[in-house]
Amino acid sequence: MMEQKTKSPYMLSLQDKILDAAMLAFAQKGIKAVRMDDIAQMLSISKRTLYEIYDNKEKLLFEGVKKYKLIKDKEFEKLSAESNNVMEIMLAQYRQKVEEFHNTSPLFYADITKYPSVVKFLNDERHQSHEQFIGFLQRGIREGYFRNDINLELISEMFSSIGEHIISHQLYNQYSMEELVNNLVLVSLRGFCSIKGIHQLDQYFGTNEE
Repeated sequence: MMEQKTKSPYMLSLQDKILDAAMLAFAQKGIKAVRMDDIAQMLSISKRTLYEIYDNKEKLLFEGVKKYKLIKDKEFEKLSAESNNVMEIMLAQYRQKVEEFHNTSPLFYADITKYPSVVKFLNDERHQSHEQFIGFLQRGIREGYFRNDINLELISEMFSSIGEHIISHQLYNQYSMEELVNNLVLVSLRGFCSIKGIHQLDQYFGTNEE
């Protein structure tokens, strides 16, 4: 079996810089529109150096998505530990998602479905996301913000289906992501909130209406 070469500190640092630059370009222009040559030029490195680290765009995207997922998981853990209740967590994530959607081209969401290894990774990660969301719902019930008569598994399935429907039907081409979140996600969320939770939602969005 061939031994893997140990990467130098420079190459490890460059590896992260490539991921960050590539994912930013993918988000702004779509994945298909960004060539490996473009990424090399952005970083002022040779194509040979780029291909030594990531030998194709799919591998680069795969590693970028993995890094993004890891960062988001750590952010959620930190947010959960520091927040007083689930409504604070939910509203903070809402703001983050809306900002993220504003900075991401709809082409990115359309293009990402064309890379099998990335699609498989995202599908495999759904189990972890499912467990995380179930824990979030349970905390919300304990805190009195969510109804205690809901079926947690079905609620989780519903939100997963909403996300899949948006992507598979490319609704982001017809509506802004903010519209999709407000009309699909938040309306559904309101349905399983308790009176206490609904009051918190109305208070937040009421004070943010212009």
